[in-house]
Amino acid sequence: MKKKRIVVKIGSSSLTNRRGEIDQEKFSDHIKAVAALRKEGHEVLLVSSGAVAAGFRQLGYPSRPVTLKGKQAAAAVGQSLLIQSYMEQLGQFEIVPAQILLTRNDFSKKKRYKNAYATIMELLERGILPIINENDTVSVEELTFGDNDMLSALVGGLVQADQLIILTDINGLYDSNPRENPFAQKFDHLVEITEEMMAGAEEAGSNVGTGGMKSKLIAARTALSLGTKVFIGQGQGDRKLIAILEGDGDGTYIGSDALLSINNSKQWIAHHSSVSGKIFVDQGAETALVSNGRSLLPAGISDVSGAFVKGDVVEVFGSNGLLGKGEVLYSIDELKRVMGKRSDEVSEEFALAPIVVIHRDTWVKA
Repeated sequence: MKKKRIVVKIGSSSLTNRRGEIDQEKFSDHIKAVAALRKEGHEVLLVSSGAVAAGFRQLGYPSRPVTLKGKQAAAAVGQSLLIQSYMEQLGQFEIVPAQILLTRNDFSKKKRYKNAYATIMELLERGILPIINENDTVSVEELTFGDNDMLSALVGGLVQADQLIILTDINGLYDSNPRENPFAQKFDHLVEITEEMMAGAEEAGSNVGTGGMKSKLIAARTALSLGTKVFIGQGQGDRKLIAILEGDGDGTYIGSDALLSINNSKQWIAHHSSVSGKIFVDQGAETALVSNGRSLLPAGISDVSGAFVKGDVVEVFGSNGLLGKGEVLYSIDELKRVMGKRSDEVSEEFALAPIVVIHRDTWVKA
């Protein structure tokens, strides 16, 4: 089998027992499966839930806390318990883990996004197993990933993974909730996640974690948009992850071999950047950008708005609405002076001005 880069997401319900403690039998099963996958030569990254679920009992909570301060306190206790368990059990297979705690800001800030990528790649090159979780201790509601399903999808895109495996307590996606409908039909393979599936999704997750099936659909759709195929399901035994890669997993496979990976710069622009302004273009520029894969030139710009500087991300609009967004090579004041002008006019009037306003390499379609 071709050696692959795999992101494995393990949810709280797949790590803990009903009391919220780390279930050592479940935990050991995952560790052995990861070790077997690495022994086959694959690169593995873990996105591991379980910090809050593992920590709340230690704080005296009878169940998972619902307040932000309660969740953050539980995460502060539980994260150390979780990584300690990983270190002890992975050590039996001579695997060294590295803990990486991320917040949404680590993705939204371009420099931090690049630093996270560089760190993860250095760990992989040195044979270390990255174990990634959201930094729940300091995250605030407005700046969270929502759940680790989405975090795993974004990590898969960041490292351009071949496969995202989301392990859960249900063996895949169904046309209705299998816990309520005994005649629910399972999807073995899906090419895409449709709006119809999203509209009918049931939040059928356990009461230990935060992500139900709808969150997994959203995460899968995000992963596909970044060029990463997805498996959602369950399994047992040392070879469960290998079986999934071989197409014999107990769950749902999503995506196709036609998926194209997206470079990190375009990923950041598409999914993480904040927008600082708007550019409005004529039909010729719209065709060049959307249909011909060309860069945006000053001549095709009819109007601008916002407060942006060189390097900011702006949205581009045509006659029928939003076309996409990209990194602009002018400030708004500079662009007002050159918009509508041909390239030769820009060169003559502003000797040091760039010819391109948004380069095609830093442009993503809506």
